[in-house]
Amino acid sequence: MSFDFIKSCIFEFMSYFVPQKVKYKIEGKCLKCGKCCRQIRCFGLRNNTELKFMQFILPHYKRFFITGKDNEGNFILSCKYLTDDGKCSVYNIRPKVCRNYPAKSISFNAQMIDGCGFNIVKKEFKDYL
Repeated sequence: MSFDFIKSCIFEFMSYFVPQKVKYKIEGKCLKCGKCCRQIRCFGLRNNTELKFMQFILPHYKRFFITGKDNEGNFILSCKYLTDDGKCSVYNIRPKVCRNYPAKSISFNAQMIDGCGFNIVKKEFKDYL
């Protein structure tokens, strides 16, 4: 297992318990297109063994399958419960990671998918005052 993968596991675990500093905020609205469910960037996962491990320790990852890799070699995942019209077929029982997407605030340099109704606004120091 790579160091990036171990770091990714630790950050995933900590995200449930440790409050994060807010550096960016999300604005906009969902267009209900399903792009976010077809192009999930999974930072730190670089091979099938690491994905299987994540699916073992975090069962909600079992809903995702690999559709490709980004320029840095990280997996791009898609959800197996997404319908052809971009809707979730198990919307009422979707996991927390899906219900909370996109997070109201994030602490890393994220990007939204082109054409998404949400955008990321970087918070400046004065915004904290």
